[in-house]
Amino acid sequence: MPGQRPRSRDRRKPPTRTTYPGRVSLSPVQTAPAATPAEALDLLAGRPFLALTGAGLSTDSGIPDYRGPNAPARRPMTYSEFVSGPQAQQRYWARSHLGWSRMRRAEPNDGHRALAGLEAAGRTSLLITQNVDGLHEAAGSRALCALHGRIADVVCLACRRQTSRAALHRRLADANPGWDEQHASVEVRPDGDVELDDTGGFVVPGCETCGGVLKPDVVFFGENVPKPRVERCYAAVDSLDPGRDAVLVLGSSLTVMSGFRFVRHAVKRAVPVVVVTRGPTRADDLPIVKVHHGTTEFLRELSEGVVAIAT
Repeated sequence: MPGQRPRSRDRRKPPTRTTYPGRVSLSPVQTAPAATPAEALDLLAGRPFLALTGAGLSTDSGIPDYRGPNAPARRPMTYSEFVSGPQAQQRYWARSHLGWSRMRRAEPNDGHRALAGLEAAGRTSLLITQNVDGLHEAAGSRALCALHGRIADVVCLACRRQTSRAALHRRLADANPGWDEQHASVEVRPDGDVELDDTGGFVVPGCETCGGVLKPDVVFFGENVPKPRVERCYAAVDSLDPGRDAVLVLGSSLTVMSGFRFVRHAVKRAVPVVVVTRGPTRADDLPIVKVHHGTTEFLRELSEGVVAIAT
């Protein structure tokens, strides 16, 4: 009508889950047909396999999962945020210092030990882990590619000198007496930091060699996985015989492209892929064998079956 503003269309969009660099939002609807543990174990019987592990494998060691059924929504710090300036670095290290105090005490669980035993038995060609907790190494796995690095290592962004996280932890504790005691009840996150907003006053020392900015030697969101690691993993997938070998994914939603690409490459090469996890994955629309089961229990059964065959 004259004198009235035309009615505009409601352009509001329905709410969606937040996404971050390298991530996708997962729908609870799953298209991959569910298989039983017995069916998956039967497929893997006698097949050497390449293993790809995610955070779900370490939950039985007391380290929380990023995207499991009960995982809280969270926004990890990106690489661009970390390098944006001292305030972001202070926020990161103040929280990570508390998380490391607890994460470093985590021990390998039966799933980690089973994978190390399967490697010793000649059943795994390579273990690719997206985890940074170092529990595979502690369990004895040696044919290993830590795709995203290890939280136990620290690198200087200026001179590239690598040092141990344990040494930096001591320096942080000396520079911030009483910090751990003041925040003893905070919640630990999967990547080794905690839920904490007030980080003002936390002192962050620089590199002992050049004074540069120190960063955990892990791949942040928005940061590229080093090319040699990617090439090594692709080569391992390329070496698999579709009629003889398999890929076994354990405890990963495959949300991050850095790990999902190897599954997609295996499927393209017609290599059988078994995914053992709880909840939806990015590979659910691919021709995979999906098992809704605990990783520790599954690996225990797989390991026991290998031992039974060997004896």
